[in-house]
Amino acid sequence: MTSPLTPSVTEGRWTPRLWGTLLVLCAAMFLDALDVSMVGVALPSIASDLGLSTSSLQWVVSGYILGYGGLLLLGGRTADLLGRRRVFLMALGVFALASLLGGLVDSGPLLIASRFIKGLSAAFTAPAGLSIITTTFPEGPMRNRALSIYTTCAATGFSMGLVLSGLLTEASWRLTMLLPAPIALIALVAGLKLLPRSTRERDHDGYDVPGAVLGTASMLLLVFTVVQAPEAGWTSARTLLSFAAVAVLLTAFVAVERRSPGPLVRLGVLRSGNQIRAQLGAMTFFGSYVSFQFIVTLYMQSLLGWSALHTALAFLPAGALVAVSSTKVGDIVDRFGTQRLLAVGFTLMVAGYALFLGVDLDPVYAVAVLPSMLLIGAACALVFPSLNIQATNGVDDHEQGMVSGLLNTSVQVGGAIFLAVVTAVVTAGASDDASPQAVLDSYRPGLIVVTGIAVVGLLIALSGLRRTPAAGRSVVVARSLAKETDAEATADPDAARVPVRD
Repeated sequence: MTSPLTPSVTEGRWTPRLWGTLLVLCAAMFLDALDVSMVGVALPSIASDLGLSTSSLQWVVSGYILGYGGLLLLGGRTADLLGRRRVFLMALGVFALASLLGGLVDSGPLLIASRFIKGLSAAFTAPAGLSIITTTFPEGPMRNRALSIYTTCAATGFSMGLVLSGLLTEASWRLTMLLPAPIALIALVAGLKLLPRSTRERDHDGYDVPGAVLGTASMLLLVFTVVQAPEAGWTSARTLLSFAAVAVLLTAFVAVERRSPGPLVRLGVLRSGNQIRAQLGAMTFFGSYVSFQFIVTLYMQSLLGWSALHTALAFLPAGALVAVSSTKVGDIVDRFGTQRLLAVGFTLMVAGYALFLGVDLDPVYAVAVLPSMLLIGAACALVFPSLNIQATNGVDDHEQGMVSGLLNTSVQVGGAIFLAVVTAVVTAGASDDASPQAVLDSYRPGLIVVTGIAVVGLLIALSGLRRTPAAGRSVVVARSLAKETDAEATADPDAARVPVRD
């Protein structure tokens, strides 16, 4: 990539402008995570103020997930083709406007529409922002450090969102919707000045319109089906037909991508075992965590009677641990490699979830809850940056957006699918006995499933240990090339696409 920042990067120095670029990208990722976590606590107030039914209220959350998860593949490839800076800034502007709209609307449908638009814009900012980092910072220690800071901002935003939502909702739920708007506008103005002119492909073999339509439609329908399945019934005709339609669309998508000269997703990138492990690891990591948080939130508020703010503060140690470790994770990756860190991280995550299985109706926080939160926080600090580094290392610049979109899609789809599964398990375990102990007993099968999901992630991580490079060496995985003829493209760097400045 050619940018005004490149000389400073290659010489190993981080100039003020480079720090500013990273700060802008971190702000966007922080907002994405903040927005996801803030809305949950505000839902009861939203329902009361706008007169929304339970079925309508769920779409305040699901609308965002639908737009985000459904458009990520398209967002990632669009950043590669049209320019990462351009796509990032335009999407960030839309995010700010949608945040403003969401805080001012006076009807449920408009609020849901604003949430969908925010999710859609995040589907473009997330892969564009990640690919700007991976094409600005050279592969190795510098990129690892940048990605560790970047992913830490996501975890910090998610944790702070829980606390801020508890505080802001006390005044008005509208503040939770409006808060991201000024932050996004400040980041947009700073981005116009600081973000480097991004590259785009001149010779990209055309636009994969059929692939874009099929890929977007299949992801939208998959997320929609999973979100609606608990309400409609997993074995209902509607759900089964929707899953069948998803299978048809995905089959058609794969067939189109195999034949397209400029595919939306180059399937050859998935030939790498490390790349597949990163994608599957992202699904199990995020899917287990959001499911754990869902059950624990019900446990704390419904059974223990804790306030929303009290519950948020209970989760805070995990987020604080991630934030404190942000500047160190990159150095640890440099020394031990991503695969070892993933194995250790998933081990800590399994331990944290398993430890929480022993909670009762009268827990001592420091004994029954805090150890799990610290273990899970340490796991997040190791796993999330490592997944991003492993997925993007060894990938050519002109496909960084595509791989970033693929990774974020794995995160969102994994979260949606596993949360729906865990919700169904908890619901199925509920009995007619409404006593607190009976309700707690209905939560335990869900916690066991959450732990099992993390165990699957651990097994995936362990399967790659034998291929881990020696300590201290840069981890290079998933080498992505302009053509499927890997050997030829590697031998001839001039065969790569010719980037131009937009």
